[in-house]
Amino acid sequence: MASADIFKAFGDELFESSNSDAFDNVILQLLLKASQDKKFVCEEADKTLKAMVESMTPLPLFHKLHTYVKHSNMRIRAKAAISISHCVSKMELDGMKEFGFVSLVQIAVNLLNDRLPEAREAARSIVVSVYEALTKDEEQKQEVWQNFCQSNLPAIHDAQAIVKIVSS
Repeated sequence: MASADIFKAFGDELFESSNSDAFDNVILQLLLKASQDKKFVCEEADKTLKAMVESMTPLPLFHKLHTYVKHSNMRIRAKAAISISHCVSKMELDGMKEFGFVSLVQIAVNLLNDRLPEAREAARSIVVSVYEALTKDEEQKQEVWQNFCQSNLPAIHDAQAIVKIVSS
């Protein structure tokens, strides 16, 4: 619970190199706590993860979190995916461009096949955020999106799955 206050008080200062390792450990511990069976601990860790996303700049936080979507523990993957989807929804167009639209969609593609529904829902949220940013000033939104997916995703079934998310 105290971690939420720390995030609110220090925000982006936690990204500084002198704090970086400690911050990485805090993130991992929060993800572990958020994926426990104990309801109270899980709820408090979820609140803290949300406070972290709300009080920090999305792109640097995204860089810290994105390694956890490949974690061997599926619950940690799902909690990381949820936090990442919140980061992406907060990102400006420039932040998405800097990380890369293709990289964001690739992360979402991998999460769409996850065993936990929370991870799959987070993937859908990421896709919708990227779609909205990518097609914001376009008249032919579906066509632009379909072309983007087909030219940047490896397999045709991945491209079709991503295209279908925004059409429904």
